[in-house]
Amino acid sequence: MKRIIMFFSALSLTFGLQAQIQTPQASPSQKIEQKVGLTDVSLEYSRPSMKGRSIYGNLVPFDKIWRTGANANTKVTFSDDVEIGNTAVKAGTYAIFTKPGASNWDVYFYTDTNNWGAPEKWDDSKVAAKVNVPTALITVPVETFTITIDDLKNDSATLGIHWDKTYVGVPIKFNTDKIVSASINRAMNGPTAGDYYAAAVYYFEADKDMKQSKEWIDKAMEMTKEPAFYQLRQKSLIYAKAGDKKGAIAAAKESLKLAKEKGNDDYVALNTKSLKEWGAM
Repeated sequence: MKRIIMFFSALSLTFGLQAQIQTPQASPSQKIEQKVGLTDVSLEYSRPSMKGRSIYGNLVPFDKIWRTGANANTKVTFSDDVEIGNTAVKAGTYAIFTKPGASNWDVYFYTDTNNWGAPEKWDDSKVAAKVNVPTALITVPVETFTITIDDLKNDSATLGIHWDKTYVGVPIKFNTDKIVSASINRAMNGPTAGDYYAAAVYYFEADKDMKQSKEWIDKAMEMTKEPAFYQLRQKSLIYAKAGDKKGAIAAAKESLKLAKEKGNDDYVALNTKSLKEWGAM
């Protein structure tokens, strides 16, 4: 029995030592973050190397869906809507799959990003965008698979795929002008209801000018078609702190009514407590 215990103790020690050994990844991961115009773009992928192997048409077959790298899905994330191959693509994260050819590639932006390699069953309904792009010859072979975000302009960039002697560039359009124009219009049209609300709450919480806070919350409520119970709760607190007890009670009662309709017990309790403190219940 003693020998058996000693054997398993030695075995556990061996496995424990092995678990502490770290070795380099065969295909190291890389993450790139790039601002294009006003849009944040991030790229995550794994980078296999040639290691003397023949790549396209061999290791990576022609005319078959490829994971475009190694290991888990290669993923690209856009913080704003973009346009790829004349197709509008919503802000979000997409897996990049490709179908390499001798002179052209199909590049797919796929909504399901949780595959290890290519999906077992391809689903065309999950293709957010597909673009066919020509290949270009690289005179000096690229040993390690590389994806870049290049040719940066305010409203466009190129997602470049480089490996061996092949380069593929996918043009992407960004809605920078639309975003800037919307920002200009907002600024020229003055503060929004949200701006007034945020300013009022900040002044309230920072114990600043409560008269100003009250003016701002009034403007916010005037500009809001259907104020929510939590907004009216905030209005009641600002009014109370500004010395307008009557206005505070009116706002709290309205907040209480809406909170009951929405089934929010927390705000029902908060408003009830305040109304009792203000002598309204």
